[in-house]
Amino acid sequence: MSSIELTTSQKDILRELINLYGQSERAIKGEDIAEGVNRNPGTIRNQMQSLKALQLVEGVPGPKGGYKPTANAYEALGVQNLDEPANVPLAHNGEDIDDANVQEIDLTSVHHPDLCRAEIRLHGSINRFHEGDAVSIGPTPRSGLLIEGTIDGKDETDNVLIVSTTSMEAPVGDPSH
Repeated sequence: MSSIELTTSQKDILRELINLYGQSERAIKGEDIAEGVNRNPGTIRNQMQSLKALQLVEGVPGPKGGYKPTANAYEALGVQNLDEPANVPLAHNGEDIDDANVQEIDLTSVHHPDLCRAEIRLHGSINRFHEGDAVSIGPTPRSGLLIEGTIDGKDETDNVLIVSTTSMEAPVGDPSH
């Protein structure tokens, strides 16, 4: 699929649709999307028409209808659509978060121990996270990596938390590997 240039508003709406659909696996009503992105339901309906024309959204008619993201929607936002994603625990200010999953961890500055940062891409809403909040990510399934830190910022367009790490731990494996 060729690269589709989406507006910030379209990205926000599409990301909210993907997040809500991932939680419920059912068609999502425009009103629910509007509430999540703090926009008017009429605006959502208008945007959905253009997203349908781009083959990013599928309309589902009927009383239980709404919208579903297509495979192209996940690709357009660079989001993996995993049938059974591995669960990477996430805690926010000491409380486990069940309706979001860590999709990607990018260690952006490990060369300087006092300034180590991680970019944490989530599948789920990042609206509840704020600068200065404490987060704990992991352990990851394969390496057992556990990251703790505070939020320095967030990129809502890409659904990324920017975390200043205070600790990173991974169990030591077999030294022969």
